[in-house]
Amino acid sequence: MLKCHLSKLMGEKRLKISDISRDTGINRGTLTRLYNETATRVDLEVIEQLCDYLDIPVGELFEVQKKKVD
Repeated sequence: MLKCHLSKLMGEKRLKISDISRDTGINRGTLTRLYNETATRVDLEVIEQLCDYLDIPVGELFEVQKKKVD
């Protein structure tokens, strides 16, 4: 399972979804789904744009979380 850290990163940089959408051209709906961690698929181009815009590597935006095994 992937965890998206967009909401945390946006808080640290005091950014709004509308700021990122305006500056990058990424659809607000896509950003909202990433922010709320409800996205099921994202284009690689969008990931690259976000990483470039936030000046971070992909590993800071996404983290692989292991599922708990009972």
